[in-house]
Amino acid sequence: MNFQQQNFLEPPATRGVSKRIAAARPLATAAMHERVDLLKLQGVEVIDFSIAISHFPAPAPVRAAVRAALDEPLLPYTAVGGLPVLRDRLAAKLRDENRIGAAGRHVIVTNGAKQALYQALYVMTDPGDTVIVLRPHWPAYVATAQLLGLHIVLADQPEVVDEAFLAALPPAKLLMLNNPHNPSGKVYTAAELAAIRTWLRARGSACIVDESYEKLIFDGEHCSLAACPDWEALGIATIFSASQSYAMMGWRAGFACAPAPWIKAMEALQGPITAAVPALTQVAAAAAFAIGAVPDLLADYRARRDLVVALFAPVPWIAMAAPASGPYLWGDVSALTVDTVAFAERLIDEYRVAVMPGEALGCPGFIRIGYIADDEATLRRGVAAIIALGDRLAAAGAAG
Repeated sequence: MNFQQQNFLEPPATRGVSKRIAAARPLATAAMHERVDLLKLQGVEVIDFSIAISHFPAPAPVRAAVRAALDEPLLPYTAVGGLPVLRDRLAAKLRDENRIGAAGRHVIVTNGAKQALYQALYVMTDPGDTVIVLRPHWPAYVATAQLLGLHIVLADQPEVVDEAFLAALPPAKLLMLNNPHNPSGKVYTAAELAAIRTWLRARGSACIVDESYEKLIFDGEHCSLAACPDWEALGIATIFSASQSYAMMGWRAGFACAPAPWIKAMEALQGPITAAVPALTQVAAAAAFAIGAVPDLLADYRARRDLVVALFAPVPWIAMAAPASGPYLWGDVSALTVDTVAFAERLIDEYRVAVMPGEALGCPGFIRIGYIADDEATLRRGVAAIIALGDRLAAAGAAG
């Protein structure tokens, strides 16, 4: 039998990526942050408002729990879905804090919210199914749906989600919600959630709701969509993350709550991909989600939020309301420009300040500002740079 020799050091020109991934692009949010990191590696000072990275450390109980775990003789593999005791504790948190009637079998521990999102969307839909995403949106919702071959319908999120808005939505296999909302900071009211549940019952659609910012509430009260007796029958999957609520961005600690058959399916998917979340991350998650809210962190964020909103208040070309939740500010600059990609490019090139253009979140004419990373002086300098560029553009437009 004759075999043709192949030089594997030089891949043939015909070897390419799969059709599944060929059309995929890096998330715009990640791409901007990576650009900032590259500039910093080159010794360039950059103020990064493009994402939200807290200046707070992880809570002391989290760090203490992980230190203690390091003294244990073994850190073995765990069950794919997480340690049973952790899943039971997270279910108790859901019952006590979120009023969701969950047990350990309804919980899977994941590497952050993104893995929970991918796996939930994977097991709840088939290629070609329609998913509704409200705009503006976290970019990962659309990117994940695209990877899975779903038909995406973008609907503009209204100030109030009511029966009339919901009735106008097209038929869909699944509705994607974010409560509290990134980037607007909207916190859904009990009446809005009741209207959504009624819509789910009438339409037979399922729902994934991302509640990762549940502890970052400045105004109003967070309520879970699944806080109802028939949440399993309605097909509600809820996603949680420690990243922002507990300043644990790099710990990659998340979990999902869903009907038990979907959790089993998510475990089957997670097994050959990552298997269990690292044991130390599970220790950290157990400590974090037992804390509840972090008052010092929330008070600091509120003061920063109010400061930045006040600094922008006299600026005529930007409209920015104080968000009810979250680590971001959402500014409407459409009076100045709808090309916020170009605005963001000039800002980082000329002022070394990074913001996220609204196009990345489905809404040209807006910018998203993560305001929780730096000291107050740096925060003020970054805001001053944004205003300086905007004033220049406004003056040039008036002169033209």
